[in-house]
Amino acid sequence: MNKIKIMTDSASDIPAELEAEYSIKILPFPVTIGDEGYLERVDFNTSEFYNMLIAAPKIPTTSQITTMHFYEEFKAIQKEGYQEVIYISINATGSSTYNNALMAKEQLFTNHPELISEFKIHVVNSGTYTIAYGYPVIEAAKKAKKSASSTEIVGYLEDWFDSVEIYFAPYTLEFVKKSGRVPVAAAFVGELIGLRPIISIINGETKIVEKVRGDKAIIPTLLKYAQNAIVPKTPYMLVKGTLEEEAKELFEKSNKQFGYPAEGNFYVGASISINAGPKVVGIIVKGRNRNHS
Repeated sequence: MNKIKIMTDSASDIPAELEAEYSIKILPFPVTIGDEGYLERVDFNTSEFYNMLIAAPKIPTTSQITTMHFYEEFKAIQKEGYQEVIYISINATGSSTYNNALMAKEQLFTNHPELISEFKIHVVNSGTYTIAYGYPVIEAAKKAKKSASSTEIVGYLEDWFDSVEIYFAPYTLEFVKKSGRVPVAAAFVGELIGLRPIISIINGETKIVEKVRGDKAIIPTLLKYAQNAIVPKTPYMLVKGTLEEEAKELFEKSNKQFGYPAEGNFYVGASISINAGPKVVGIIVKGRNRNHS
């Protein structure tokens, strides 16, 4: 059975302890704050990033992971004795990182044709963000440890990404205004009357599915959308930023509503918090497979 390495990027928001436990290779995204450049997970942890985000005069920006970085990582993994690598990327619609991985794969085999028969590179577009692809990456690493084939692992990943849905909400419009997710004028009026957007990410597309009035309406509305989408008894995850009390409430209410607890309550990293701010909660569910009715 081939030795398989599971690789992803830092926007997957996989906790460091699980990264180490399952030997997942996580490539860091470059983040620019003001005039300074950083690497996510290397130069700051999530809590530190929230403080940096709040203090930043302008909204931070993230850059793609380069083709050269992928090329060097693929080469290193092959030299470590792996016969295959499966890289699971951030949503390709929102980043060129997925395409850079494909170009690195092509360049590696062009420059080293002798590797074609002995090393395989699988590049999978998650079409989503945060632990919505971090969770299946962890599960893929578990499968690789149990000597599952790459066909089985990639099939599991593709089914998940054809089914996963994110619903989340910011408790302030400050960052969605800065990021352009909500027009400035609408954000100003929305703050005045206490409107909060409920945002979905499905098939790589981000949409405002509803606007609710007041913070107390956020969690019931998130649970309404999750309940309508989830396939019963499938795993679901919760995400949070700095709002620990609200995150605890969502955990307790989702447990009661679905009859079993979430797989975890995970902190969102730069890819979500830059656009929605650190005052955010959300729920991720496995819905019906959109490619198989």
